[in-house]
Amino acid sequence: MAILILNIKELIQVEEQPRAMVSGEAMSKLDTITDAWLFLEGDRIVDFGKMPGGRNVPVQTVKADVCGYLAGVSRQTVTVPPGSIDVIDAADRMVFPSFCDSHTHLVYAGSREIEYIDKIRGLSYEEIARRGGGILNSARRLHDASEEELIEQALPRLKEIISYGTGAVEIKSGYGLNTEDELKMLRVIRRLQELTPVTIVPTFLGAHAVPAEYRGRQGAFVDQVIGEMIPRVAGEKLAAFIDVFCDRGFFTVEETSRMLEAGIKYGLQPKIHANELDYSGGIQVGVKYHALSVDHLEYTGSEEIGCLKDSGTMPTVLPGAAFFLDMVYVPVRDMINAGLPVAMASDFNPGSSPSGNMQFILSMACIKYRMLPEEAIHAVTLNGAYAMGLERDYGSIARGKKANLFLTVPIPSYSFMPYAFGSNKVATVILNGRIVFNE
Repeated sequence: MAILILNIKELIQVEEQPRAMVSGEAMSKLDTITDAWLFLEGDRIVDFGKMPGGRNVPVQTVKADVCGYLAGVSRQTVTVPPGSIDVIDAADRMVFPSFCDSHTHLVYAGSREIEYIDKIRGLSYEEIARRGGGILNSARRLHDASEEELIEQALPRLKEIISYGTGAVEIKSGYGLNTEDELKMLRVIRRLQELTPVTIVPTFLGAHAVPAEYRGRQGAFVDQVIGEMIPRVAGEKLAAFIDVFCDRGFFTVEETSRMLEAGIKYGLQPKIHANELDYSGGIQVGVKYHALSVDHLEYTGSEEIGCLKDSGTMPTVLPGAAFFLDMVYVPVRDMINAGLPVAMASDFNPGSSPSGNMQFILSMACIKYRMLPEEAIHAVTLNGAYAMGLERDYGSIARGKKANLFLTVPIPSYSFMPYAFGSNKVATVILNGRIVFNE
């Protein structure tokens, strides 16, 4: 099957020469094509360009000789028969590459709105955790849930984020906190990839918190992660990455180093929860072990920015958690001015960011972090893809990349996407070259 999209008002995030990421000043420049066409074949982007004669080409005319039209505008060979090409009229609509959400905890059992009320009453994230709430609360609920129950709860969340424009998402374990429950989570994540069209990247986060039974003997839990969890996760090939919550009240730099070293030995690439609660050293240890990303980063100063410079580690900001918890905001402008790349992700989870809406994250990037719309679009597409190791196939409109994209409702400009933060601007979602959502 193939799809030809015509009369595109503006084709966003176009790359003639694909890049791995976008950094510093380059983030303020966004390549687009007005009055564009786009051709998809199978699950790939084949070609695109500017429509001869501008927009408003009659679709019926093209349908009558679709291969002839493509022969006149495309440099690529069309291999499908004419009857297998769907023609879409995108009049007054824009086309974006799908959002790449590189940090979520989307598999969980039940919500935590009671803790939300505790926050309103003035309790801090750490106080709630000390009372057995937070991650430990989710761990208890997950322990009692079956794999089928977890799948049943996660599928509507995935359906919702697809409808908002997400085409690739990382999902972490971390609500197990023991070997069998961590494996259960990761098996659920693997099953979700089989059941949905969205691309899912699995991450092992056994060191998300210290279980209640290990309080006072945290080192023994670290030993369990290293000696038992990591070998079994790797043995079943359940994860691509290993993550650790390296922060005040969670895991130390030394403990994080031990777990990352063990993960690397088993072929798991590091990612880090870092500097959400304090200047923890998490960024530095992430860079030391070549973490693909370091995430959260509310407490980031000149030393941390200098460490990240030219490191290959993607600084990933989670606006939803900072907004929901009323935390300080990451100094994104300082990062970009220093030449760093920045990715933005949803942190979709039941306790501190109960939303996977990447359109809202795009808006937050502009409203709270003072990013230009162009910078924010790079942060939620190509840079997010890099933070999952997917930049070769996702995150931009480029020949040969996966046909993961969405068509907007009629909008006046691409800046309208972050501007109109309260509505869904996505009309049609195409994943793997197939329409999976249509308003």
